[in-house]
Amino acid sequence: MKRFAMYMLALVVLGSCANAQESASKNSFAAVPAPKAGEEVATFGGGCFWAMGEALNELKGVHSIVAGFAGGTKKNPTYEDVCTRTTGHAEVVQVYYDPKVISYATLAEAFFYAHNPTELNYQGPDEGTDYRSIAFYRTPKEKATLLETIAKVNASKHYNGKVVTQVEPFKVFYPAEKYHQGYYRLHGDSPYIQSVSVPKVLKMRAAMKQYLKPEFQK
Repeated sequence: MKRFAMYMLALVVLGSCANAQESASKNSFAAVPAPKAGEEVATFGGGCFWAMGEALNELKGVHSIVAGFAGGTKKNPTYEDVCTRTTGHAEVVQVYYDPKVISYATLAEAFFYAHNPTELNYQGPDEGTDYRSIAFYRTPKEKATLLETIAKVNASKHYNGKVVTQVEPFKVFYPAEKYHQGYYRLHGDSPYIQSVSVPKVLKMRAAMKQYLKPEFQK
């Protein structure tokens, strides 16, 4: 009850990921690039995609991030569609990376530090299935890596509870509107980013310092 009251207050004071709208860019979707030669792709969801996108983009070997949606049933959903929590989608980020520089296992580890994977269907003030912790695999090896990483996180006692992250086969990714792309850096002074997103990014930096791009190792 105490957590609920605190989060309701935070929603009123700070707003949330779901409250951001820019009518000028509404329904103008980002492009989904094809992987370049030598690139691989990974898809993760852990709360608002603004923070997750920034956290994973700070890792060496990550070339680009696209914020979007996955895990649902509606084709080509809008942000407003997903916010109704009737489409089944989660907010996710699609990561384009060089496996010669960073492994899928390292990305998975960073993912589990970039949010709280023990929170079921919420992350901080953002509540609902669209904020659920979910990781998609494209190969049996990636599935095994995710399950092994979950076991390690649970055994480490880093979190008070057990990991509740869904591990599902990748099917389709839909990009979010353009104004969601790079939102963390474009709106770094906003109360939501400062109070909710920044702590997640800093937590990941502290845990994965040796894997960060040079400009984030300070």
